[in-house]
Amino acid sequence: MILSEKLKRRLKDFGPAFFIIGYVVGTGSVTSMVVSGAKFGLSLSWALLLSCFFTYFLLISISKLTIVSGNTLMFNFKKTFGKPITLFVITALVVSIVSSVIGVMGVVAEVAMEWISVKTSISFLNGPIISSLFILLLISLFWTGKHENFIKAMSIMVGFMALAFMITSVMVLKESGKSIIDFFPQLPQGDNTGLIIAGIVGTTMAGVCLASRSILVQEEDWKVGDLEKDKKDAMSSMVMTFLISLAIMISATGTLYFTGVHVDDATDLMHALGPWAGEFALTLFTLGIIAAGLSSIFPNLLLFPWLISDYTGTPRNMKRPLFKVIAVLVALSGLIVPLLGGKPIWILIASQALSPFVMPLITLFLIILLNKSELMKTHKANLGLNIALGATFIFNCFMLYIAITGFIDFLM
Repeated sequence: MILSEKLKRRLKDFGPAFFIIGYVVGTGSVTSMVVSGAKFGLSLSWALLLSCFFTYFLLISISKLTIVSGNTLMFNFKKTFGKPITLFVITALVVSIVSSVIGVMGVVAEVAMEWISVKTSISFLNGPIISSLFILLLISLFWTGKHENFIKAMSIMVGFMALAFMITSVMVLKESGKSIIDFFPQLPQGDNTGLIIAGIVGTTMAGVCLASRSILVQEEDWKVGDLEKDKKDAMSSMVMTFLISLAIMISATGTLYFTGVHVDDATDLMHALGPWAGEFALTLFTLGIIAAGLSSIFPNLLLFPWLISDYTGTPRNMKRPLFKVIAVLVALSGLIVPLLGGKPIWILIASQALSPFVMPLITLFLIILLNKSELMKTHKANLGLNIALGATFIFNCFMLYIAITGFIDFLM
């Protein structure tokens, strides 16, 4: 009993970390890492490493600002920089939320349909029907508030998929017969490189996820004495995010890049676990992608209302009629790809590549706020944190350039 209580307390202490991992390591992350590994091996792993490294400093900065000021991120933005610029940031984050739901549901529906066609004889189901069933499930869970056990079940399935990728990556490194240099081929010119880099960074350094960090820290009721706990929490979330994402990239390199398999459709993602997972690979990946998709869409239904409450400084009461309507509309956006068609993989990567457009502004605002004496008092950012955030700002500006050029190349 004592051991059980200690374990529960430890898990509770790292609650925000699990939210970050669960949100980041989802369908978007799997898609970006598989496409990157299939096209470029591990040549873009630098983008993953740097985004995790700099995200750590953003996480501890946002937490520190929230803990010391007692207010959430968007409320601090509004109070210091005014309503128009804060509404611009929120609008950019909402666009990211909706576009992510559109892309994720498109991938989930396509993967689910492929599994049904291969493993069953069911013929009356199609993409729109599958998507509608998933959306109805999510809306009903949100409407009734009975979602905790569902999210836990989804997290377990995602965990199994992540474990499968980690095992596969070890086997790939061991049995591929390739030297480590072969895993880092030269990048070809064009081929949507810029968009994929921005997608990798956008899925790791997600603006929406960073904004939600402030809300989660406030709900945990952490105080100044918990700043060290926060650093451990942020470090654990980024280390796990990096290791799982790298494992997916390594798996895709071994199973897709070295065999010359191209990833153009969501169904091509299924080959990433390759022969190492055996006949169960297709089912495991399907269950994992569906679980990752639904467990990442559900927080997106909450995040828009959270941002409104964050901005207005009002209680986060999800039973408000306005919030319920917003959640339903966001959920219904997931029908766009199944109904109208399109390439869900590239829609999802493009939605993640939108995040770098707002990150320089968020980082700059954080630097200014953390150095305000009247706000932070004796807890102003020290020289080390200022240097780290300055480097993060430069990195984000570079990623903004990469994202812009990536979109231009993609659309031309």
